[in-house]
Parts: sequence; C-alpha cells; structure tokens
Amino acid sequence: MVLSRRDRTLTLVGIMLALFLGALDQTIVATALPKIVQDLEGLSRYAWVATAYLLASTSLVPIYGKLADTHNRRTIEMWAVGLFLFGSFLCGLSGEFGRLPILGDGMNQLIVFRGIQGLGAAGLFAMTFIIIADLYPPAERGKYQGVVGATFGVASVVGPLVGGFLTDHAGGVIPGVEGWRWVFYVNLPLGALALWFILTRMPDLRPPGEHRSLDYPLALLLIAGLVPLILALQLDKSRFTWLPQVDPGTGGYAGDSFVTLGLGVLSLAMLTMFVVRTRRGNNPILDLSLFKNRVFSTANLAAFFSGAGFLSIMIFLPLFLVRVVGVSATRAGISLIPLSLGLVAGSTISGQLVSRYGHYRRILLVSGVLLFVGVVLLAGMTPDVGYWRVTAYMMICGVGVGPTLPLYPLAVQNAVGREKLGQATSASQFSRQIGGTMGTALMGTVLATSLAASFAVVRSDVAGTEAAFSGGGQRRLESTGGAELVAEVRERFARRYALTERAVLDDDEDARRLLLTDAELPQRYKAELRALDDYGTPLQSRERAQTLASFRAQLEEQANRVVTGITRTIKGALTTAITRIYFFVAFFVVGAWVVTLFLPELPLRKTHHGV
Repeated sequence: MVLSRRDRTLTLVGIMLALFLGALDQTIVATALPKIVQDLEGLSRYAWVATAYLLASTSLVPIYGKLADTHNRRTIEMWAVGLFLFGSFLCGLSGEFGRLPILGDGMNQLIVFRGIQGLGAAGLFAMTFIIIADLYPPAERGKYQGVVGATFGVASVVGPLVGGFLTDHAGGVIPGVEGWRWVFYVNLPLGALALWFILTRMPDLRPPGEHRSLDYPLALLLIAGLVPLILALQLDKSRFTWLPQVDPGTGGYAGDSFVTLGLGVLSLAMLTMFVVRTRRGNNPILDLSLFKNRVFSTANLAAFFSGAGFLSIMIFLPLFLVRVVGVSATRAGISLIPLSLGLVAGSTISGQLVSRYGHYRRILLVSGVLLFVGVVLLAGMTPDVGYWRVTAYMMICGVGVGPTLPLYPLAVQNAVGREKLGQATSASQFSRQIGGTMGTALMGTVLATSLAASFAVVRSDVAGTEAAFSGGGQRRLESTGGAELVAEVRERFARRYALTERAVLDDDEDARRLLLTDAELPQRYKAELRALDDYGTPLQSRERAQTLASFRAQLEEQANRVVTGITRTIKGALTTAITRIYFFVAFFVVGAWVVTLFLPELPLRKTHHGV
C-alpha cells in the first residue's frame, strides 16, 4: 500500500503518542511510588509494583512481534493502547473499594493492575519500530527511528517532574481522590488522543504473509520460560547466583538461593521445550533460522551488551549522588536530565546521519568510543567529585548511548524480509531489555559484595569508629547506609553528657564511676573528672557551669569526630563499590563495541521490498 506523506506523518504522530505513554509511565510512577505504598500500606511489596510491570512488558514482546507478522498491525496497536489504558484506569482505582475477593488489599490490586498495564506496554514498545518500518524504507527509516530515542529522552525528563507535581498537588482536583491516582489517570486523555489518531488516520497495515493463528502452546512455553528467568534476576540482586549460598548467620543454606536456583531450572526447562517445539513446528513465534543471519545475531548481541551497560549506568548514579555527593533525591533525579538530553541528541543526530550517508556501523563505533570515555570517567570518580562534573559525565554517556536505540533495530530490519519483520524487530528490543535486566542484577551483586569488602578494609583506617562497629555494627552499616549508626553514636554521647551532668551538678558517685570506666572516653576527660575531688570544697554554681561546658565541648568534639569518621567510611566504601560497578560496565561497553566491529553493513534499501 502506497501512503501519502500526510498519512504517514499522522500515523507517526499516533504511534509516537502511544510510545510516549509507555515511556512516561516508567518514570512518572517511580516518583509517586513512595506516596502510593504509604497510602496502601504496602512498603514490603514496594519492588513488586515494578517487577509485575517488567515481567509483562518484557515477556510479551516476542508475542507481539509474531502477531505483527500475521495480523493487521493497526489492530494490534489499538489493542495494545486499549489494554494499557484499561490497566492505567484500574491502577488508579487500586484500594478505592477496600479488599477485593482473590486480589486482596489495595497493594495487591496495584501489583496485578500494573501487570495488565505491562501487557499493553509491551505492544506499545514492540509495535513502534515495526510500524515505522511499514511507513518508511530503510534508507529513510533512521531519522524517524531516531525520534523514538528522543521520545524516551523527553519522557525521562518530563516523567519525574509531572509525577511529583501530580502526587503533591493534584489531590484537590476531585475531593477524595488522592494526588497519586492522577499519575495513572493522566494516561487516559493522552491515550484517547493516540487512539483517535490510530483509528482515524492510520490505514490498515497488513503483513505480506498469510494470516495464521498464534501457536498458543508455544506462546505459553515462551512466557513460562521468560517469567521465571526475569523473576530470578529481579527478586534479590544481592544473591544473584545459580548455586546455593551459605548463610553466615546460621551456617545453613540461604533459602532465597534455592528459590533462584529453582526459577533458573524451571526457566531452562521451559525454554528448552520452546526450542524443541519451535524446531518441529511450522508456525514459530521466533523463527530460529534468523540466527543464521549474521546481521541479526550480531546486532542483537551488541544490543544485549548495550542494554546491560546503559541501564546499569542509570540505576546506580542517583545512589552515588545522594550518599556520596550529598545532594537531595530531587536533585539526584534532575541530574539524569543531562543524560536524557544527551540521549535525545545522540539518537536524533545519528538517525539523520544514517539516512543521509547510509553507514550505521561507523556511527555505532564512534558512539561506542564516546560511551566508553563517559564510563571510564564515572569509574574514576572520587568521594569529593563535584555535582556538575558528574552530570557532564552523564551527558557524554547519553550521547554515546543515543545512536544504539535506533540503529541496531535498523540494521536488523534492513537484513530480513518483510514477512519476518515483526519477529526480527521484537527480538532486537527484547535483547536490549533482557540485557538491561541481567546487567543490573549482576551489578547489584557487585554492589553488595564490594560494599562488604570496602567496609571491612576501611574500618581499621577510621580513628574513633571501632566501637561503633561492634555488636553487628558493620552489618547494619552495610544495610542502612550508616544513618542508624550515626543516630546511635549521637544518642550514646547524649547519655554520657547526662551522666556528666549528674556527676558535676549532683556529685553523683555512681555516674562518675560509670564515666571513669568508659573505655571510649579520652584520658583527658577522665583526668578532669578525677580532679573534681581535688577542689576540697563544694563547687560553686559558676564553677560547675564552666566545668560542665568544658565536658560538653569535649563530648561534642569526640562525637563529631566519630560521626565524621563513619561518614567518611560510608562515602569511601560507596565510592569504591559504585566505581567498581562502572569498571565492569566498561566491559559491557567494550563487548558491544567489539561485536559491532564484526557487524556486517548492508546497503540500506530504498524500497520496502524484502531481502
């Protein structure tokens, strides 16, 4: 079907609006989630809100790709948008009617409804690249697929700001409707606009292949293989392992290690059965012969490494900024804006360049070098690095990642026939998503193990903090980031001052004896306490006040010294751990670059005809 320029533009507007919905939802909900779990009393299930969405939006991507190869793509896009909006509406209603049969309380309802949202979001993401491929031939496609990266970048900037504003100020729009519910309801008018464009402006986009029903048992095997795999990667990053781990507290095996092992075995079994059925059937969800195509296999492997590196960069930077640089959570979130702007610039410019010159591999190699430079700079950060220097590093990383979003899918689409376009495109997107999931899980393990090692090394170097590490203090330091220990130190010195007041003002012998036997008090302090007995006459009020002020100053000085030591320990340990993460991320970047070096560069086709 030959479409006019106007029809293609309006269709592009519709699918970009739909894509913006899905991209915005990933960031806007994260901002509102602390308030949501407070209202729904579900702090212990905090992570499941994101995990349910991730499970659905990742595992369904290959299914949408297969459907796009056999059904009207306009219809699939409509169903994806409708399912996403239905899930959004239900999320906004979570907990409004109390406990529900089967679903339970409001938090459980939100988790289930986020999964429904994810089912639609998988289609929003997968169908975008597929429909763009229908609208434009490969030679023109790059500049339009670059808009996809720009859409994600804009959503990552707007999302946190809109999410915070709605959560804090939208509660008065309708009495009795909390502000955070508008984080979900805001999708409805935007989605309605996207649906209007799709219904009225998008033509039927039928694939060249014959209409065939989905192999449902095969689809179930794929989902049954992917869901436990993603769960195993998401449940507990601090214990990412396929082998049982010994629990140092009990000497037995950690239970969650067996859960991870079981999920891994289940995933392997289901995916093996999926491959066997795929090889024997004649209606595969993912045609395994595609892996014989060097462009397909190479580009997807590079996208896997690229996704692992980029998501790891984004996940751990706010932790560094809040705990080490000392900025607020809001400012840490704002620091991701330069990365998003860099991503928008890199994606848009690379799309224009490849449409003009036709060389996608060269652009990817140059962007890989730029990304490597940015990651190396992040890996070299010190505890005293400045806020603006970190944001500059992030912009470099964003420009480096930007070209990978449109160009790896473009290379894959250019190398396969139209009858397999949906499968190939969704496989490219899935490779990036599963790479990001596995990468962040591995880097979470690096963080946990590095923190334990760093705290053990620097503990002995911090004068005055040994007592704070006693009684399991180091374990609590690792788990709470030091806030609990700092409060404990302040409280301990407050109790010492209370004892000192009794010893000085009331001549309390018991208080004086406790202070003199306190191993953590300096000798000068104890000498002044003993000197109180040498006055011979009772101290006058003025003398007592001066003596007490001297003791208070000494206690505050020591407390500040201990707190400073703990803070320095925390910053040093976190810096060591997070820079080590970026050190390993550099290997992901190098892996993507090396694989790209062997990526065959086929001439970009100027028509829609198959390979």
